[in-house]
Amino acid sequence: MAVPARDTSDLSDGRPAVRIASPTGKWILLTTVLGSSMALLDSTVVNVALPTIGRDLDASLSALQWTVNGYMLSLAGLILLGGSLGDRFGRRKVFVIGVVWFAAASLLCGLAPNVGVLIAARVLQGVGGALLTPGSLAIIQASFHPDDRARAIGLWSGFGGVGAAVGPFLGGWLVDGPGWRWVFLLNIPVALVCAPIALLHVPESAGGTSRATGAESRGDKPHRGFDVLGAVLGALSLALVTYALIEATSGSVLVWVAAVGGVAAGVAFVYVEKRRPDPMMPLDIFASRQFTAVNLVTLCVYAAFGGFFFLTALQLQVVAGYSALQAGTALLPTTVLMLLFSARSGEISQRIGPRIPLTVGPLLCAAGMLLMLRVGENASYVADVLPALLVMGLGMVTLVAPLTATVLASVDVGRAGLASGINNAAARVAGLLAVAALPLLTGMGEEAYRSADAFDAAFRRAMPLCAGVLVVGAVLAFTTVRRPPSGCLRPECHTHGSLTAPPLEPERSRGVLGATGSKGSKGSTGS
Repeated sequence: MAVPARDTSDLSDGRPAVRIASPTGKWILLTTVLGSSMALLDSTVVNVALPTIGRDLDASLSALQWTVNGYMLSLAGLILLGGSLGDRFGRRKVFVIGVVWFAAASLLCGLAPNVGVLIAARVLQGVGGALLTPGSLAIIQASFHPDDRARAIGLWSGFGGVGAAVGPFLGGWLVDGPGWRWVFLLNIPVALVCAPIALLHVPESAGGTSRATGAESRGDKPHRGFDVLGAVLGALSLALVTYALIEATSGSVLVWVAAVGGVAAGVAFVYVEKRRPDPMMPLDIFASRQFTAVNLVTLCVYAAFGGFFFLTALQLQVVAGYSALQAGTALLPTTVLMLLFSARSGEISQRIGPRIPLTVGPLLCAAGMLLMLRVGENASYVADVLPALLVMGLGMVTLVAPLTATVLASVDVGRAGLASGINNAAARVAGLLAVAALPLLTGMGEEAYRSADAFDAAFRRAMPLCAGVLVVGAVLAFTTVRRPPSGCLRPECHTHGSLTAPPLEPERSRGVLGATGSKGSKGSTGS
């Protein structure tokens, strides 16, 4: 007879561990998925609405570009700070603040009378996303029993990923129906559900003082203040480099000034973070070889993803002749596969370790991108588009959940918010820079999206580039990502890159997939 799910051990700060099948575990998953889905959805949903926004607000093309980039820049530039704030003041508290902030900014977007207000509101949306995105994942890592974390992260990745993947479909439906403003206003009812659930049902956790012991749970020295200078330098570097890539074809002096300034700001950011007593991004976290390796893989994977989904949505419309709604619907197979199999992928990674999934997954995605070269004028969805997206989706299922779980397992629980913030920042920066750089690398002119022939030629140059970046990511994973020989999941087994940790006690090395509390599941855990 199955054993009822219950809390069976304490976490490192003395709080009881949450099991995934318990009522609290289900509330935590629902809350974190709802919150992170808002931020993920707004990363993709706006693209299909841009032409209508431009006509309604009489916006220029550059204004529409900043409508997208304003959100991504503030999100990527401040997400490290968001993770650190959660570790310091409480992950639930910062998460709820982020949800409310995001909803308020979404309301401003939906009511914007002109494009200037819309861009400013999009920047504010990114700030809210920077607070809630790392907090959602850090809450899972800090709350669940070690045996359940991989499955919880898999469910979070699968359901949360739907928010990003369903964006083009939902955006097209809203634009054709109630109007583009509802692309933003839709976030408000989601926030009204998410925030109260978080306050009522999600336990607080933080990397500072433990309520059980009154001691510093991380063993770090007390925080002295906010790293405002680091946050400004990081965001400035990203903004200048992005601007230089987007405007590079103009060849103006301003582009060169921006490029040099962006690099200089990046160097200054590293210098400041190294010298500050309490930095936003402590460089010693990269002493974990596993953490550093997986973030390099993240850069490769999400650069390719960013370029792929940006260009594919346009290829289906400009070249294949799909409407915006049809193009969004065409991409749904990746969503369905993520929804169905991400949790299982997390479980398998627990059994075999992260190295194989993080090697095979990018290679499958690369194969899917190369199959997209079959998509041209009058392409058949069943014969040309669907096979590529199925292979792409299988690759995403294979790698996304293990990638996330491995990042968090490579540092101690007290730095989960920081680790999540760095990994999210790496993913956002990679996608943003890829979208900015691919038109330059493929010779895509400013009017290419108006010509099927010109865009198709650029697309056929871009897909092999994206696939090549994924192959680099697979090679990095195969050569650098390792699993502790014992399969230890405890924080001390991963801090500072230790690969020689002691084994788990016998009773902890069983029941890895302990979502149901079954006695029969066996196997060693992986990082």
